[in-house]
Amino acid sequence: MTKPMVSAIIPVYNGERYLAEAIESILAQTYRPIEIIVVDDGSTDGSASIAKGFSDHVQYFYQSNGGCPAARNTGIKNARGSFFAFLDADDLWTEDKSARQIAVMEADPGLQIVFGHVSHFYSPDIDEITKQKTQCPTEKMPGYHHGTVLVTRTAFHDIGLFSEKWECGEFLDWSFRAQEKGYGSVLIPEVVMKRRIHSANRGILVREIRSDYVHVLKAALDRRRQKDE
Repeated sequence: MTKPMVSAIIPVYNGERYLAEAIESILAQTYRPIEIIVVDDGSTDGSASIAKGFSDHVQYFYQSNGGCPAARNTGIKNARGSFFAFLDADDLWTEDKSARQIAVMEADPGLQIVFGHVSHFYSPDIDEITKQKTQCPTEKMPGYHHGTVLVTRTAFHDIGLFSEKWECGEFLDWSFRAQEKGYGSVLIPEVVMKRRIHSANRGILVREIRSDYVHVLKAALDRRRQKDE
């Protein structure tokens, strides 16, 4: 019996340094079939060459720079899988991520969203000054994060695409909308994603966009109040 396909979507913007490792972590998945979609969000470095270097293993799409939410949405629009999953170009999946999460869904046919835990690691190329300024948790952490999620195609499209108005809070916004639609989720205890700590982490470079989280939360509360009125 043919297993359902997982579509793994990687947005990348000038991520040539780590992109190959991210792709390789998906190719190493014990679960098959899986398609890898790399959406180049206007990179000016060698990201395109790296993605294309994986030949038929990777579907490559280019778009003018529009931000991560727009790039993920482009990937979704071109995905063929029954399940959707996401990975940033500087992070890694554990090799059994897809297999473990699909097994949980198969055990509970009503479940359509599964998360997992995250571990963190310092990138080998990080300089000591940046290392001293950043924290790298030593214990695994609950990963309610786009890089750990596995969601069915049906549920994702019912919830809707990522909002492109947010620079940083698009997944939180999507998660709130999922809850409003009545979708529950499960967090499995295993680590499914390894988050790289390095000098160019988006959260380190653009701390001001974290205010998006406040606005996303306010928007969710406003929707709830309107529903209750």
